[in-house]
Amino acid sequence: MPDSGADQEARITISDQAAKRIGHLRLSEGNDGLMLRITVSGGGCAGFQYAFNLDSAIGDEDVTFEHNGIQVVTDTVSLGFLAGSVLDFKNELGGSYFAVSNPNATSSCGCGTSFSV
Repeated sequence: MPDSGADQEARITISDQAAKRIGHLRLSEGNDGLMLRITVSGGGCAGFQYAFNLDSAIGDEDVTFEHNGIQVVTDTVSLGFLAGSVLDFKNELGGSYFAVSNPNATSSCGCGTSFSV
């Protein structure tokens, strides 16, 4: 459930696999206060792109989501593009990565890090 009181449609769901990976990253960095920040910006091959960073600060325009004690944070502008999305972590033959299943995207590129609406 979002800490900010956002409604159900304006939320990001965090999978067990994503929460586990973020927990591992926090442990390897030695900082239990780290969160995964997801931002959406213009660019990429499909028009918009996702960026994932570790962060320990929450700004005035941020919204946080929690699963199994792990937090994900995004800004309100990015949340407009991410609402209803599921954050997952994939560990595949080609590599390991965070993936967003975004119901707002009308198309995405082959690499999965950019999308259009």
